[in-house]
Amino acid sequence: MSARTPELPIERPEATFPALTDEQVRCIEPFGEQLVLPAGAMLYRRGDRDIAFFVILEGEAEAFGVDRYGNEQVYVVLDARNFTGELNLFSNARSLVSTRAVTPLRVLRVERKGLRRVINTEPELGEILLRAFVLRRGTFIRIGRAGISIIGDPRDSRTLELRQFLTRNGYPHEVVGPDVPGDDGRTARACLSLEGDDLPAVWDGKQLLLKNPSLLELSQALGLQDELSPEHAFDVAIVGAGPAGLSAAVYASSEGLDTILIDTFGPGGQAGTSSRIENYLGFPNGLTGQDLASRAQIQAVKFGVHLSVARAVVGIRTMEDGLFELAMNEGAPAHARAVIVASGAAYRRLDIPESSRFDGHGVYYAATAMEAELCRREEVVVVGGGNSAGQAAVYLSNTSSKVIMLVRGRNLAASMSSYLVERIAASPRIELHFESEITRLIGNRTLEAVEWRQRGDKAPRTSPIRAVFVMIGAVPNTSWLQGCVELDAKGFVATGVASGAPHPSPFETTRPGIFAVGDVRSGSVKRVASAVGEGSVVLQWVHDYLSHEQLPSSPREPAPPPPRETAHHIPA
Repeated sequence: MSARTPELPIERPEATFPALTDEQVRCIEPFGEQLVLPAGAMLYRRGDRDIAFFVILEGEAEAFGVDRYGNEQVYVVLDARNFTGELNLFSNARSLVSTRAVTPLRVLRVERKGLRRVINTEPELGEILLRAFVLRRGTFIRIGRAGISIIGDPRDSRTLELRQFLTRNGYPHEVVGPDVPGDDGRTARACLSLEGDDLPAVWDGKQLLLKNPSLLELSQALGLQDELSPEHAFDVAIVGAGPAGLSAAVYASSEGLDTILIDTFGPGGQAGTSSRIENYLGFPNGLTGQDLASRAQIQAVKFGVHLSVARAVVGIRTMEDGLFELAMNEGAPAHARAVIVASGAAYRRLDIPESSRFDGHGVYYAATAMEAELCRREEVVVVGGGNSAGQAAVYLSNTSSKVIMLVRGRNLAASMSSYLVERIAASPRIELHFESEITRLIGNRTLEAVEWRQRGDKAPRTSPIRAVFVMIGAVPNTSWLQGCVELDAKGFVATGVASGAPHPSPFETTRPGIFAVGDVRSGSVKRVASAVGEGSVVLQWVHDYLSHEQLPSSPREPAPPPPRETAHHIPA
């Protein structure tokens, strides 16, 4: 039987809503229980946590939600051998949709733990289920359904921050201008009685209304994370969800370690701002940094990683029982037997006094589809001479009328991959200036013009530019580690110091049990592939440390046996 999708434009319907075979249903049966439900019965509601996975055996069920006007929308009608759910089945996030019986139903109900066992023990069936979950969430994100509306000016820095946060965390959303008339002719500002200080606001079309929320408030309201239990001790806490942290999380959890991954913003790190990575092994057509991060996040939560976002770790101390306590800027601390620091680095700010005033108001540190849309068919400036700057210039040249690239050095060969150098040279929309730098940013509330100088110029030039993309150097995110572990002169974490461990680790810091990987580590190669590699191999020494330290641990569900190597594959 085939699912019907009256409200969803599906690109790959056969993979998004597949019908299971009788044999596949029989494989799932030992992990669940059969139920008979009357017409109208709710399987689960939008906002519910810890929902079950349902296979329809007889009858029809529909998944539905509401639009921003409160009108009910039926997204899909499922019948025999179809199944419910999407990516929230791998986390404890709130459900995006409600699902109810259209006719009397006979269903197979499987709890989330049982679903994990199905996927681990039946890899081919697991691949079908996982692909469907990924595509369903991707459809919601692509068309902005089943999520929330951000009511605000698309060019406002706070609106952009909320959008970036939701994108990083794979949450569907749309942006609605506060004064744009709706179907009934009324604006969102009027309907929801919003004042100027209330914007941007978040609205789910029914009950949830957040006025100018913080990221933590938004995260808690949408159920993107669980509250931490102060009594629970994880085997390993990973700070930073860039490529190194995500890699460490995937391998730690797949090897049976109780793992928490903490990030102030969401998966991706600095790599998440890359518009396209074309030299990453195994992806000949390239992929965006956000795609890489999203796939890795799915793998991590699939293996049971606890993801905590919108909170910052502000310090670490060793407790009397030997556990590490990670203090948060808000809420309860996290406790772990070992810590992996993967907090990465951030792009440097321009060395101009008024630069920070324009952050998010014309000065950006990422070049993704969101930022590109803000300056479509306009001239833009890209500052920097590395791969990230090159990727940004090439990407923005597809949508902007001209890209002015300002590079301090005399050439690109020393800092940029040759394929990017060739594309920049061949692009008629990229104007390259060496030995050049911005000297002044001009504007009131938003950026209006840029003053810049090239060596040898008698006077600076001024261009009417409303968007500058800054990708220069890296500043380590290590302020929270001051006094805890040794840092080098530039603030990166020193590693490889003998600590008395049976097998000294090149990733262990000056404090035994705390390791550092990726861009935050002193002497690391600042490449995505090397960060992923370090995140995977550091687990060898984490296991070694845990096996030689007599540390308490919290009772937890026995971890499944390590899956086959093919189980790491996330289908496109």
